[in-house]
Amino acid sequence: MKLSRRTFTALSATTAASLALPLPTAGAATPDDTTAPARVPEADGQTHTVAFDKYSLLVDGSRVVLWSGEVHPFRLPSPSLWRDVLQKLRAHGYNAISIYVAWNFHSPAPGVYDFTGVRDLGRFLETAAEEGLYVIARPGPYINAEVDAGGFPGWLTATKGTARTSDPTYLAYVDEYLTAVNEIIARYQYTRGKGTVVLYELENEYASNVTSPAGKDYMAHLYAKVRADGIDVPLFHNDKGRNGYWAPGSFSTGDETGRYLYGFDGYPSPSGNPPDWGYFGVGGAKGGSTASPDTPGLLAEFGGGWFDPWGGAVFSGKGYEESRRTRDAAYERRFYLTNLANGIKIHNVYMTFGGTSWGWLPAPVVYTSYDYGAALDEARNVTSKLTPMHQMGQLLRSVPDLAKLDRAQDTAAADPALKVYHLTNPDTGAHVYVLRNDTSASITSTLPLGSASAEVTVGAKDAKLVLADTALGKRELAYSTVQPMIQLSAGRRDVAVFAGRPGEPAEAAFAYEEEPEVSVLDGSATATYEDGILRIATHLGGLVRVLVGGTLLVLFADDETSARLWCYDTPSGPVLVRGPALLRRAVLDGATLHLTGDTIEDADLEVWAPRGVQRITWNNGPVHVRTTPSGSFAAERALPGVPEVRLPALTHWQQRPENPESEQDFDDRYWTVADKATSYSTTPVPAGRPVLFADDYGFHYGDVWYRGSFDDASGAESVNLAYSTGTQGLLMAWLDGRPLGTHRMPVPTSAQSTQGTWTATAAFALPADLRTADGGHVLSVLVRRMQHDEDGGARDSHKSARGLTGVAFTGADPAVTWRIQGASGTDPVRGPLNTGGLYGERHGWHLPGLDLDTDGGWERAAFPVDGPVRQGVSWYRTTFRLTVDHDVDASIGLTFTDDPAHAYRVQFYVNGWNMGQYINDVGPQRTFAVPNGILRTRGANTLALAVLADGTTPAGPGDVQLTLLGSAAGGVEVRAVLSPGV
Repeated sequence: MKLSRRTFTALSATTAASLALPLPTAGAATPDDTTAPARVPEADGQTHTVAFDKYSLLVDGSRVVLWSGEVHPFRLPSPSLWRDVLQKLRAHGYNAISIYVAWNFHSPAPGVYDFTGVRDLGRFLETAAEEGLYVIARPGPYINAEVDAGGFPGWLTATKGTARTSDPTYLAYVDEYLTAVNEIIARYQYTRGKGTVVLYELENEYASNVTSPAGKDYMAHLYAKVRADGIDVPLFHNDKGRNGYWAPGSFSTGDETGRYLYGFDGYPSPSGNPPDWGYFGVGGAKGGSTASPDTPGLLAEFGGGWFDPWGGAVFSGKGYEESRRTRDAAYERRFYLTNLANGIKIHNVYMTFGGTSWGWLPAPVVYTSYDYGAALDEARNVTSKLTPMHQMGQLLRSVPDLAKLDRAQDTAAADPALKVYHLTNPDTGAHVYVLRNDTSASITSTLPLGSASAEVTVGAKDAKLVLADTALGKRELAYSTVQPMIQLSAGRRDVAVFAGRPGEPAEAAFAYEEEPEVSVLDGSATATYEDGILRIATHLGGLVRVLVGGTLLVLFADDETSARLWCYDTPSGPVLVRGPALLRRAVLDGATLHLTGDTIEDADLEVWAPRGVQRITWNNGPVHVRTTPSGSFAAERALPGVPEVRLPALTHWQQRPENPESEQDFDDRYWTVADKATSYSTTPVPAGRPVLFADDYGFHYGDVWYRGSFDDASGAESVNLAYSTGTQGLLMAWLDGRPLGTHRMPVPTSAQSTQGTWTATAAFALPADLRTADGGHVLSVLVRRMQHDEDGGARDSHKSARGLTGVAFTGADPAVTWRIQGASGTDPVRGPLNTGGLYGERHGWHLPGLDLDTDGGWERAAFPVDGPVRQGVSWYRTTFRLTVDHDVDASIGLTFTDDPAHAYRVQFYVNGWNMGQYINDVGPQRTFAVPNGILRTRGANTLALAVLADGTTPAGPGDVQLTLLGSAAGGVEVRAVLSPGV
């Protein structure tokens, strides 16, 4: 019989809580069981299975959509803060992370591997497991990643053998590295119960030698080696683009089948429309996920931002905030939901936390910051880009139907400008619609949704996912015109959360055999019941609460509100928290629920908790709560925000000039003689001349000095110094202590943003009085070599020379004996990437333990520096003390300010750590983040600046200040990375 129609409208009403029906008991999940999401992974000591079919990853038989963010531990050299980043990603909906392992970060020399301290890969993997995140391991051996030499160690640049091929010399080094790194990764595989690694990548974007034996044998060798090292989770490779390269069957995997996946990378322009790389695309080898129809769509890297070159040409000098603006929340919804519609079930956003390319880690194509425009910025602050990821991740967790989808019959909206992707779950019959608006105006259009139709609104240049005919907890969702976000059972109620843009109309329709009682608890909404369907409609704004039948709480949240809704699983059931800036943990202890997290401003605290909870604490303090008609606990008083953080001025500077190497009488007898005749570099050695390439003499990072001695300068008019560097390299020369000048590589244009090797010849006239001077002469040359090129094209480009490549005089050809000096060894804690060959670095002027009274030569100084124009290096040091409250997480950086016409650059050291390079007249970076742990936020710190000036303008610095980049009450416990004074 047809039921009567009734409409309910209310602005604020209350109803008594009533008991919910008990949840059904689910059996063990099978590949065809999509009724329950896979559990949160943990290192539980049990063995697990990791497999896949064409739809998704299968973990212990349950379908899992990996919603992953790229994080690089080596770009955050403070192990305490790894937990902070991972907790923030988990809280914001990610169930997985992807990590590169940089070979150069762990290996200062052949056969030497360091996985301790900031390099403790095992500790990072343990932390990921403790925070309930799956891990995609990507150890290379080549990673690209905008790091020096693409991750290859510096020493590999001076070895025989062709990299990224089956060359036996190269493979011997690769096997040595893989043995070391795989020993750790193997221990933390989810299959073994100690960690949560579920996928492992072979190589990285290997787009060369695809059809050659050298390439196929290389990939087959890596596959066999990784398996021999005990890696038993599925393996994959990421195609650089959509070419079908290295799909299953394209190289030998021995006797093993069905354990290897095809993956690909994609960085589409944010100014265009999202591409269809899968079900709705061109299909076949060029079709993205369709290139391997028997494996799930795997996007190993999808652009969550983009890198910026020296000078900032890519983002018009605006830096990474412009990257974040052009790839904002609406971009994420349009592009990421399009990927999901196209069958991408392993989706990794590169980067999600970019971090810092400190020291000599960055590749030539980037400056120090690797913020990348990522969702979590370099200072670990949550940006608005995390809101859509939060919504999508919680959606995937709450609606297991999404893990198994086929393309369904094409569906069109009444307005053809609204693009509709229609998919169905073949087992449950659930309908999924991804709706995308590529126009510059909002669209409202009628659309068939399952067995019904409804009016849906999609904002300009935006997208949403809606469902029809699907289970949402114990209820059937007939359809929604707003994106579901969370479904859970807490206490005595089922809770369903829908989220979208503020002001948009939203409707959710549920199947009910009988007309239920409906109460609007908060906000404005209407409810209509007809033909067995209850329709609840509202306009999104704040949090609208509707209680249905006493057992279902429907929450409609706008974006800002949804970003303050947090889910956490406990052994007794899920917890839903509203209000604070972050929920880190929820731990049940008897009748007490202990919550930890962050606040920035004063915040409400509301909690939907499992049955039996009577008390709540926040960051170890009791919270006085009351029960609400929503079935929640609400704090009687707001949680306090973060107190003010005060930073001291940087004063009491000490200064000392450097570069005694430029003086004629400097003692260089212990320097290395540069007299090699051959090199494995890709740069030719000038005929009849010695090899001057720095790497050939073991100097792989930072500045390098040359001193050329010769007896007779008669007739010499000028000297031509050919050199090769990374982006923004430079050369300075002196003859017998007299400056000859400085030559700099040009600032790259946007078209040159990926050029990693730059070559030039600097020509300097020789002073007339020195040409005829009797006795010996010394030509001193300092080369800021910058970094090694990457080898993305597998052409050994990382072996391009760094430093001087050739020297020739005009008017004469004196016989020159060359000596070379670079970094004087590897810092046992900070590693080989921390320092180069400056005199001050070699003598510990960057270290906090330096005694200036004993060292001598230091004088008082003040900024702005008002001194003579000078070519060369000067050092500045000061100490400062921070007194940040112990329960405040303050992210602090260093900001340089000066006249941009002044030509100088600064390497700055905090407590001995080389945290970056600032180039005053190039930029765009002027503020540098310094991670806590390296920075003592409650204690004394030492700051050292090595200022390299080209001698053409006043040399600065102008002003140097500490800058508060973000703060929150809460945070994680931070331990000092290195004890003071070392």
